Amino acid sequence: MEDALNALVLITNFALVPGLAYGCQLALGALGVTLIFAVLRFSNFAHGETMSFGAMIAVFATWILQDNGVSIDPLPTALLALPFAILGSILFVLATDRVVYRFYREQRSDQVIFIIVSIGVMFVMAGLIRFIIGPNDQVFTDGERFLISARDFRDLTGLREGLAIKTTQVITVVTTVIAMGLLFWFLQKTRTGKSMRAYADNEDLATLSGIDAGRVVLIAWTLSAALAAVAGTLYGLDKSYKPFVFQELVLPIFAAAIVGGFGSPLGAVAGGFIIAFAEVLITYAYKRFLGYILPESWVPDGLAQFLSTDYKFAVAFVILVATLLLRPSGLFNKRAAT
Repeated sequence: MEDALNALVLITNFALVPGLAYGCQLALGALGVTLIFAVLRFSNFAHGETMSFGAMIAVFATWILQDNGVSIDPLPTALLALPFAILGSILFVLATDRVVYRFYREQRSDQVIFIIVSIGVMFVMAGLIRFIIGPNDQVFTDGERFLISARDFRDLTGLREGLAIKTTQVITVVTTVIAMGLLFWFLQKTRTGKSMRAYADNEDLATLSGIDAGRVVLIAWTLSAALAAVAGTLYGLDKSYKPFVFQELVLPIFAAAIVGGFGSPLGAVAGGFIIAFAEVLITYAYKRFLGYILPESWVPDGLAQFLSTDYKFAVAFVILVATLLLRPSGLFNKRAAT
């Protein structure tokens, strides 16, 4: 019985808890991509860099607050910086829409044109971010590191394996639940949210019904930028701020949105957790876990790992391709969410 409990604690510590936090971050990112696709009908490949931009502002704001002795210990100071990250991301994205996307929208350009333009915006943002903050990793978390440490857990339970829950993981889950709750309440209960859903369902009919298309577009960009800033900051807090990583995160974020059903907010959330747990569980080394549940002679000599962590993003790519081949509409179609 004790071996089974040790095995459960082990996989919870190294796979389930990190997968939950990572799933929350992907879900928030996928929600932002889904909102833009539903309203503007194009895939915004610059969304990963928008997450990076928001996280960068959070890093600078956190450093300024720390230099001035402002903190909310034991919580990270970055929570105080998050509103600045959200505001900065919104202003930057709205400026980008006005300078870049608005022209192509007025020309009623094809989706392919929008995708190419968003890729161009992505590279410009990436260069700007690296020029401002540099290419190196930045650690901006402070406060209490663990809500419960592995040593405390072992002392409390008497088990060999410890369960360490980081403060940033708890903050990620709580913040994500609040953000998703507010977003779904906004889309389902408010008049503006219902207008956005109607516009996403049928643009021409919604416009003829008196819905202000410009206002809908403005709100869509605002919500997408806010979600990106929150997702990027939470990802940076949970790990560290790495400018290059956010460009790579575009793949699992889009995979999450497509698996759930592009255009479906509910599907984006489900897809985020599917991709996250798939990546974590497939790249997890099961040797120690199997040592608790199998006879010693049956335990493999190697790591018992399906894939190396170097191929983590390949998991998202395989799931993405399989979804497009087997169920292109995803788990939830757009109408189911609207």
